[in-house]
Amino acid sequence: MENWREKWALLTGASAGIGVALAKELAIGGTNLVLTARRKHRLEELARTLSATYKISTEVFPADLADANAPERIFAFTKQKGIEIDLLINNAGFGQYGEFHSVEKQRLLDMVQVNCSAVVHLTRLYLPEMIARRRGDVLILASTASFQAVPYISTYAAAKAFDLLFAEGLAEEMKPYGIRVCALCPGSTESEFHAVAGQEKFKHNAETAEKVAYTGLKALAAGKSYVISGLGNYLGAHGERLVPRRFVTKVAARMFKPRK
Repeated sequence: MENWREKWALLTGASAGIGVALAKELAIGGTNLVLTARRKHRLEELARTLSATYKISTEVFPADLADANAPERIFAFTKQKGIEIDLLINNAGFGQYGEFHSVEKQRLLDMVQVNCSAVVHLTRLYLPEMIARRRGDVLILASTASFQAVPYISTYAAAKAFDLLFAEGLAEEMKPYGIRVCALCPGSTESEFHAVAGQEKFKHNAETAEKVAYTGLKALAAGKSYVISGLGNYLGAHGERLVPRRFVTKVAARMFKPRK
């Protein structure tokens, strides 16, 4: 993590799970952090701990990325503080389990806003300055769900497929400017995600958030355009390419179908 020593990283979704693990991993490497998420008290507690333990600088900016104006406010905050962001981590995101027609409409729209629109918006705000400096990195949280349709979390899987393809395309586009872009694709992870999404029963063979965070940052530093965390997840994501897509979706439907 020496890549970002004494530089500034902006981390969304920093109050729990993979976000906290990413913040700690970067702090260990001496990276200064701008932490943003909805829960101010969690951010402030994390910032105090990391500053005291690793002697880094931290800034906290509470924001809900379901609000379409939040990315502009985050950007304005870093500009007002005179902070140059060398590493942007689009980590914030959430899912929702259940039949599509039974999920609250606003919940679905907020999911697309946070998982897709905010990712594009923040990346578009910070990339021009990275290009001007000829340095910078972007890590985008995708998922193993990016590689297939997943009934009963259809919107989430589609949003994460967007994140994966967005990151891969942007990675190639940014090469001439010396900027690295990587999609991190974890599978089941020890975090609050399953509880928030109503998917507690699918939380098995979960990796630690710390392992996922380290895998993503290591892949970004190595210049990879995407990385799947965990050998089993890697084999599963690529093994499904050997069979018809409809078959894969049918199998996923049987696995995820809610019990009446």
